[in-house]
Amino acid sequence: MSDKIRLGILGGGGDSLIGIVHRIAANMFDRYELVGGCFNPKPEENTAFAQHLGLAANRVYPSIEALVAGELALPEEERMEVVSVLTPNFLHFPMAKKLLENGFHVICEKPLTTTYAEAQELAALQKQQQKVFAVTYTYTGYPMVRQMKHMIAQGEIGAIQRVDLQYYQGWINPIIHDAAQRAATWRLQPDKSGISCCVGDIGTHAFDMLEYVTGQQVDQLLADLNFLYPDNPMDIDATILVRMQNKAKGVIRVSQIATGEENNFSVAIYGRKGALKWEQENPNYLHHLTEDQPFQTLKRGNAYIAAVAQDGVKIPSGHPEGIFDAMGNIYKGVAKAIRNEKAFDGEYPSLEDGVRGMQFIEQVVASHKAGNQWITMGTNT
Repeated sequence: MSDKIRLGILGGGGDSLIGIVHRIAANMFDRYELVGGCFNPKPEENTAFAQHLGLAANRVYPSIEALVAGELALPEEERMEVVSVLTPNFLHFPMAKKLLENGFHVICEKPLTTTYAEAQELAALQKQQQKVFAVTYTYTGYPMVRQMKHMIAQGEIGAIQRVDLQYYQGWINPIIHDAAQRAATWRLQPDKSGISCCVGDIGTHAFDMLEYVTGQQVDQLLADLNFLYPDNPMDIDATILVRMQNKAKGVIRVSQIATGEENNFSVAIYGRKGALKWEQENPNYLHHLTEDQPFQTLKRGNAYIAAVAQDGVKIPSGHPEGIFDAMGNIYKGVAKAIRNEKAFDGEYPSLEDGVRGMQFIEQVVASHKAGNQWITMGTNT
């Protein structure tokens, strides 16, 4: 019998970008076998998509309730072991909760839930059930992001003094200026997206990245959100000042109305001895700046990078890797956890990272509503 991990998927059908990313990522290291799921709430489209993937008809379910019941009726050695939740935000919590309650490992898209309280409830349930739970902050899977984390932990840039993260997109710009379009976009609807659009969608990526690479937590923040129109209930642009655990200061700038931008996510961490800079649109390079040496560019796939970064490299240096590979590294980390294999620290974003992200979203919104006041997030141990 194959030792591949039996995978189910909720959502991500049709031409869904995130669905394609997860399916390719799961296949990348030959660790998973997709055995079934519920890909679309519309029965005809759900069935047609499953047939396109070549899945057995009896493993294609009309709902999560049917999926759980159907899988639990199978012998343990046949049923799904882990289920990926790729649905809109408001479905993450009820689906993840039901999966945990019934003994499945979970891989969930971000943001984890729509409220911090829901996230905390999932954390308590996961602790009780002792199941692996990953939240797909995809960019932490890039080898050179892991190299950055390693170098900072090794003290190569010294004590952190300044942090600067920018995540600019422009995709909402053509939508936001049309009242009908913005009313029809689910990310701009609080009942589906939660209390935040831009910060919940991409700001949480920047926040998670900051705490991931520095190994420190944000202690305080001050947020200024932009809604652009009075009838738009969701933020589409934000500037967030942060104070770190070690009292370093900096900024997270996120926007989905940065006209013409595609996926411009950049990270700059400045220490006493040097700095490290990385850009998502050029992810195979990590720039190292110091005062006493020439500017250096480190590249993935070379012998000089750390083992944790090298472990995520799939092809020789000079061959670009991208977003599919980053997600693939996260899926590999989850596979190691499920199979109780030795792993590097931070190989996949945990449920705790997802909970922390929800706390960040709520504190950002609270800071803005309080008239752009400093709010203490506190550091979790």
